[in-house]
Amino acid sequence: MFSATTNMNQARRPAASADDDRATAGVVYGYTWSAAIWLLIGSAYGMIAAIELVWPDLLPYEWLSFGRIRPIHTASVLFGWLSIGLTGIAYLVVYRTARRALFSVALAEIGLGLLNLALIAGLITLTIGMTRGPVEYREWMTPIAAVFAAGSLLNGFNILVTLVWRHSDELYIADWFILGAFVWLPILYVIGYLPQFDRGIGNVVIQGYYMHVVLGLWFTPLVLGITYWALPRMLAKPIYSYALGVLAFWSNLVFYPLIGAHHFVFSPLPWWLQTTAIATGIGMMIPVVASSGNFLLTMNGSWRMIRREPAVWFIAVGAACYLLVSLQGSLQSFRSANVLLHFTNHTVGHAHFAAYGFVSFLLFGAIYGLVPRITGALDRTLHVRLHFWLALVGMALYVVAMVVSGVLQGLIWMDGRPFIDSVIANKPWYMLRAGGGGLMTLGHVVFAWNLWLMRSQPRRRTFAVPAPVPEPAR
Repeated sequence: MFSATTNMNQARRPAASADDDRATAGVVYGYTWSAAIWLLIGSAYGMIAAIELVWPDLLPYEWLSFGRIRPIHTASVLFGWLSIGLTGIAYLVVYRTARRALFSVALAEIGLGLLNLALIAGLITLTIGMTRGPVEYREWMTPIAAVFAAGSLLNGFNILVTLVWRHSDELYIADWFILGAFVWLPILYVIGYLPQFDRGIGNVVIQGYYMHVVLGLWFTPLVLGITYWALPRMLAKPIYSYALGVLAFWSNLVFYPLIGAHHFVFSPLPWWLQTTAIATGIGMMIPVVASSGNFLLTMNGSWRMIRREPAVWFIAVGAACYLLVSLQGSLQSFRSANVLLHFTNHTVGHAHFAAYGFVSFLLFGAIYGLVPRITGALDRTLHVRLHFWLALVGMALYVVAMVVSGVLQGLIWMDGRPFIDSVIANKPWYMLRAGGGGLMTLGHVVFAWNLWLMRSQPRRRTFAVPAPVPEPAR
């Protein structure tokens, strides 16, 4: 793929130099630091939302009402923390696998500026009550979403050209996933923001498509691509199977786009569409088992090293959560389960399990394992273990609270009791949810401090630990 173009350009395009190392380190650190700031902002808003579920009258201000702070929380975490953080580490992966300088450091910086501009504008407009309406993860006004899309397109173009002009003969499996994410994102965005689908049953269909594909064809391929490169670097051994990676790449594309409708089982959507979503949800276990099994099998035999490397702990938990949350989603999609769990807090727990336990844990691990190497901060004492346990225990409390709460809600509703009974019964579980969120937020403060310690120092040599180029995917 692209081999003809590569061969023509290899001779006249220089390989990466020490100056390119420093420039790329600056880009990666700039993205990850911006992501950490948005993680702190999103965590603060998430904590306020969790507290308001327990004490609704605690903050009687319009701009801090649940309906306003909840979309700020989701946008800050999904588009600020995850999108920016994943893009930054993706730049590092592409830089190393292409074995040449990034096409344009300036484009990467402009892209970061546009992403941050959109997030700031989104925070302001949502705070004052300006929104597109009740469309989850699409609450931003269209011009603001367009700015975010422009930043993402610039980053995708930059990564694409860097790989076209690479100094290697093959595209590695990590690059497949990263390129795939940037190809699928514009399609997702255009469909999600087409005005003709903003009303009626069409809005329900597009909502199911958008909220699931943003996870499955944007966050998932980005974080899997990063992990396919980062894990072998951290363990100093090859990935268990590149063939499994190729299987995961194509089967994810085949099964994921139609899954979203399983959140609207028993709704006015066509019965065949609901059944298709359930069936593709079962098929999704193919790429899930392929990638999660690939990562866990790569770790097999390296447990002594892993015990000393808390960065890999995050990746191990992320791989396990990828398997567990996908199995949970497939089982939840069955009509027999939907009778009990439809529109309950179980779905909230599932969403956080996916975005945090799966995607965020893999991203935390990649940042801890790679950023100190490119900034030359390997000799710094980081509190990675503290962050790991705060995040893991906090996530476990949160997910358990929401899963139990959802089952309890469903049983009360099926029993025909007044709705307020389910609200009263859920109060202790909302308190446990807030406690889990508090632990995760403390972990994020520790993470931000760790990342600050990872910054480049004057006269410090970057890329202190060379990373071998992985075997190509055939």
